[in-house]
Amino acid sequence: MNKIITSLFIASACMFAANVNAQEMLTLDGALEYAYENSPSLLQSKLSMEQSELNLKAQRASLKTQFNLDLNAFQYTRQNSYDNFNSQWYLNENMTSSLSLGISQPIKWTNGTISLYNDFSWQNATSHSTGKRTNSFQHDMSLRIDQPLFRYNEIKMNLRELELSLENAQINYAMQQLNIERNVTSAFYQVYQNQKSLAIAQDEYANQKQNYDIINNKVNAGLSAKEELFQAEVNLLTSESTVKSAEMSYESSKDSFKQMLGMDLNTDIIVLPNTDVEPVSIDANLAVQYALKQRMELRQHEITLEQDMFSIIQTKDNNSFNGQISARVGLNALGYDNPKGMYDDMTDNEVVGISFSIPIFDWGARKARIRSAELRMESDQISFDEEKKTIMIDVRQLCRNIPTLLDQIEIKKRSMENAELTYQINLIKYRNGNLTGMDLQNYQNQLTNATTDYTNAIISYKLELLNLKIQTLWDFQKNESIFPTELLSGSNKK
Repeated sequence: MNKIITSLFIASACMFAANVNAQEMLTLDGALEYAYENSPSLLQSKLSMEQSELNLKAQRASLKTQFNLDLNAFQYTRQNSYDNFNSQWYLNENMTSSLSLGISQPIKWTNGTISLYNDFSWQNATSHSTGKRTNSFQHDMSLRIDQPLFRYNEIKMNLRELELSLENAQINYAMQQLNIERNVTSAFYQVYQNQKSLAIAQDEYANQKQNYDIINNKVNAGLSAKEELFQAEVNLLTSESTVKSAEMSYESSKDSFKQMLGMDLNTDIIVLPNTDVEPVSIDANLAVQYALKQRMELRQHEITLEQDMFSIIQTKDNNSFNGQISARVGLNALGYDNPKGMYDDMTDNEVVGISFSIPIFDWGARKARIRSAELRMESDQISFDEEKKTIMIDVRQLCRNIPTLLDQIEIKKRSMENAELTYQINLIKYRNGNLTGMDLQNYQNQLTNATTDYTNAIISYKLELLNLKIQTLWDFQKNESIFPTELLSGSNKK
């Protein structure tokens, strides 16, 4: 069995290698690595993940002490104003300069802010109606506290939303990688199928050519009827047409595969798959447990439900009873003509206030919005539950299919071996003149179909194993989890 496949594959590989100057040999691992580096969809997903990381980094930085410096270097105004009481116009000139240093610290646990402001200003004002000129300096330093009351913690919620956004982006990136693995593997084996089909067609053509030469010599020697030569010629032409059709399918599949990988279309490739079949023991109950524990789609549903809860909280806070505590204590220094001595007689000032917002009647708008948000969450919960059921059904079906595919491989292997023996026996009969060319063609077709079926059975088994790995995020061949390590490491820590 293996000798037949190996000989066909090596013959095909050698023939293609002879037709090109430089041919790149691709294993499945090499193709996946190439796709991971060049896939546009994966690159976009990675950029989205990096953007979410930067947004979270910026939000965390905003929770640290903030320093702001505002400088108004110089401002000059000249303005005519009308005095209604005196019924006359007067002209004012004003020159100002100011500097303000602010230090603020958001309070994550209370949703408040504590700030320290240090303001220094200078003003020179001239009134042309009175001829009076004033030159003043002012220094004001104050400590301020602003604390919302009866409201949700907006600071913590915004931070948590960005953490969930980052986790969701990481999940999308990991899922995109799995999707690429599925698509590339499927396309890889499609190329291999066409590659094998071409090799089988070429081998069949070589047999038909040999048979045609044999029957042609017999007809010329008067040992066989001329009708046998006609049939041999038809078989040879049919085989030649099959080779050309297989060549076109093979080249087309390679172009599609290279486009998927992001390779130069002018690069010639040949795929080198691992066709060894390793039976894998699978516990269906464990497979379902792995899937329900690790499937990233379920975590995305959980993120959606948490975001729905945030939406309900925000909706309830809209147009609801709330309050605000504001406190300000500070010192004020004022000097005229020059700043000397302005700190000798400083004045203190305090402001403390508590305010409330009490909605009276909104015609049921708030209640309707809250119920709408709750219904959205209920709908998402139903989707979550149904996703779990779908995953369980899919995984169980895969666990049933895989042993069946293993049995099919053994059956197809035996069929191929029998077809090979049958063809060799009848080939001897044909050369001895005891079998017609049409009958030999039937045996050749049986061998071709059996070889193709065996190849397809192996590929179906490997693709189904890959599908199980993706569905459960567990590699049953290596007996290890393939859950993304960046999600396990908790990069979205609070």
